[in-house]
Amino acid sequence: MPQPKRSRKGTAATSETPEELREQLQALRDRLLQSVTLSTDRLQEAVDDAVRRGRMTRHDAEELVSGLVSAGRTQTEQLLADLERLLPPGVATGARRATAPARTVVDRARRAVGGSDGAGRFPIDDYDDLTAAQITGRLKELDPAQLRAVRDYEKRNANRKSVLAAVDKALA
Repeated sequence: MPQPKRSRKGTAATSETPEELREQLQALRDRLLQSVTLSTDRLQEAVDDAVRRGRMTRHDAEELVSGLVSAGRTQTEQLLADLERLLPPGVATGARRATAPARTVVDRARRAVGGSDGAGRFPIDDYDDLTAAQITGRLKELDPAQLRAVRDYEKRNANRKSVLAAVDKALA
């Protein structure tokens, strides 16, 4: 993709012609059209179905989803960085002007990439201080995406079989 002209401070130069900006936006649009957008939930549902049908193991499914989500987040971060380079300097920096529609789009995309609930919170408060029984008692309040977040966190940390089994049962 053509890169925007740079000023000495590394921000997009304001001397770009409308034609140059149009070309850069077209190049970004083309990159977006070549990409595939799948939600983490949809991807997880597809591999969960493959596991249920015996087409792959749970371990292989988790590795596949993890790798694809990681690659997708990297690609999205690159696209967002390209978009931010095209925004005016005051908007592309950390100024976060609430009135800038482009900044709002970038912020929403960044929250989506972060994989959190938008507020950046884990689905169960004080999770690490709870017993397995306390956690399993709270699972019924969670939606499938939150259950998967709990399962992923539990696997990376305490890896308690009772919690993982309860999450899998809630997802079934």
